[in-house]
Amino acid sequence: MIKIKHRLELTWYNKDKALIPTESGKYGYTWVEPSDPRYCETHTLIFDNYIEGRQSEKSDDFEYSEIANLEPQSDNLLILGESGDVLGALTKVPELAKKYVGQVKLVYIDPPFNTSKAFASYEDNLEHSIWLTMMRDRLINLKKLLSNEGSIWIHLDDSENHRMRALLDEVFGSRNFVAEFVWQKADSPRGDAERVSVDHDTILCYSKSSICKFNRMGRTARDNARFSNPDKDPLGIWWSADLTAPGNISGTMQHPAVYAIQHPITGEKHYPAMGRHWNYGLERMLASLNQFGIYEQRQVDVETRVKHSGIPYEKIRKDVFDLVISPQNLESSRKKALNRIKEGNWPEFFVTKSGFGRKSYPPKHGQPARTWWSYEEVGHNRQAKSELKALFPGKEVFSTPKPERLLERIIHIGSNPGDLVLDCFAGSGTTAAVAQKMGRRWVTCELLKHNFNTYTKPRLEMVVKGQDPGGITSRDERILKDNVSLPEDFTTNELFRSTQLLNKLNRKENLTEDQKQAIREIKKMIATRPSKIINWRGGGGFQVAQISPSCFDYDFELNRVILTKQAKGRVLIESVAANLGYILLDKSQNSLFDAKKGRSYLKVYEGIADTDLIDSLVGVLGEGESLTLATTGLVDGIREYLRKVRKGSRIVHLPDGIFRYSKEERDE
Repeated sequence: MIKIKHRLELTWYNKDKALIPTESGKYGYTWVEPSDPRYCETHTLIFDNYIEGRQSEKSDDFEYSEIANLEPQSDNLLILGESGDVLGALTKVPELAKKYVGQVKLVYIDPPFNTSKAFASYEDNLEHSIWLTMMRDRLINLKKLLSNEGSIWIHLDDSENHRMRALLDEVFGSRNFVAEFVWQKADSPRGDAERVSVDHDTILCYSKSSICKFNRMGRTARDNARFSNPDKDPLGIWWSADLTAPGNISGTMQHPAVYAIQHPITGEKHYPAMGRHWNYGLERMLASLNQFGIYEQRQVDVETRVKHSGIPYEKIRKDVFDLVISPQNLESSRKKALNRIKEGNWPEFFVTKSGFGRKSYPPKHGQPARTWWSYEEVGHNRQAKSELKALFPGKEVFSTPKPERLLERIIHIGSNPGDLVLDCFAGSGTTAAVAQKMGRRWVTCELLKHNFNTYTKPRLEMVVKGQDPGGITSRDERILKDNVSLPEDFTTNELFRSTQLLNKLNRKENLTEDQKQAIREIKKMIATRPSKIINWRGGGGFQVAQISPSCFDYDFELNRVILTKQAKGRVLIESVAANLGYILLDKSQNSLFDAKKGRSYLKVYEGIADTDLIDSLVGVLGEGESLTLATTGLVDGIREYLRKVRKGSRIVHLPDGIFRYSKEERDE
């Protein structure tokens, strides 16, 4: 019997079709068959100039963070071209695939939100089925580029978020869903909102596999607010955690950590709540409690234990004793407990004047990232616009740019210095800019030439040359003034806010001179000053490239595949090599051949191949080597001739030998 596996799948119009750009360099797509050469063609990269900068020296006027000491990355790539073509090149061109497939640690994309609105910098009004097909094809290639430890982060709003979630389940698997992060993008309501003012975007995160691990977040003053150090513990701040844990289920055998503990000051006996047990076993508890009183293990008070635990009488364990203090030792235990409390540096399980406590310390390696990101933490749209306006004064900037602090958090969570970060919807270049400042390598591309030349490339050039002072390049912090010590459990920012409140209070008219003097004295005790922390000093560089022009097209009148006007010279050679999976040979070798795959050599020839050409090429082949000749023309019988003179060789007639496509296939 055949078992049919049913899987939830998102369907849409023309899901089995493919998309090609309607016009080069612009948003807009046309449906075609997946076998259409205009879709199947693998484009290559044409490399332009390399842009680099130098890391500046440190100055005594500033303080520097750890990332400011990182070696700036130089192996970066900025591409002008359509994202689908770029991803196809990175995954299929042998030289690029070897370098990038399975090597990307983090993908962040901020694709068109499909909000049915036209923006100055890009079109954002694709029909849902076109948008889904476009995104599916890119997600498939992005998955190939991701390493097994990698993750992908997709930034969207409510327009397509629900459909993207289903699409990601289909491509990456629902088991690899990590979280849906919520970013508070607005710091105030929009007055022009028709119904409600939307304050947030969502960022969907999926891992490539289960071995993906994330970095933890550093602890903030707010995180540490519940921690303190009242006993001067040399290990630092802590908080009193739950004394008990779930697990003592009524009606079953008693858990061995269910017993009474007598308080050394009040004399009251404490039990875990019903359905729970002490966090520690009896011996471990005694090690702490003996510092506060004179304890002994005494036979079980069965009736009282039944009452407090809910365990049936016959299930009570009589071999688990209670921790009590004998009557003659009550007073001395009370004094011992009070003295031990006053002494400080208490053990992990300690006594308070009326109860007990258990120490729990902050995680040594920070805490996991949370899914709610406020604008106070990572910035908002207005801040991002301000960052761009500072870089490009007088120019119209993007409508919904992303602040550098937002990308800083994502890149911190999902990657480490030296890792590769990819963004195939570059826009103003925020992802690459932040990745560079954080010591990551990066690849990014932008479709629109205007955006590329006006924003993306100039911005990244300013970053490597140390001419971008905004974003995360530096941060302002408050530090203590000379002869001022930080009060316990306070931060310098909290002291600064306290000073601001005191300044407001000091402006009141009814204050006496003594009150004003008291305020001045307090301000001296908590005085701070501003300090700039430098995160980025410039340096590194990036290769500029553009996607190659199309070499193959389909002529509707001729009903056949044709070569384009651009298909000649080096462009044609690189295109044929990429589409046949050959690796280009170094031009400096002056070889008769253009590329190689294993022991097969490729020659691309514009003209009519004859026996003289075959003889000249085969004559330089070594033993066991073969020839693939890609030619635009050939004489009769030349294929048979080549097979005869060199076994395993072949001729590819351009363009039909690479792509075969007809009206019948198109109309199927």
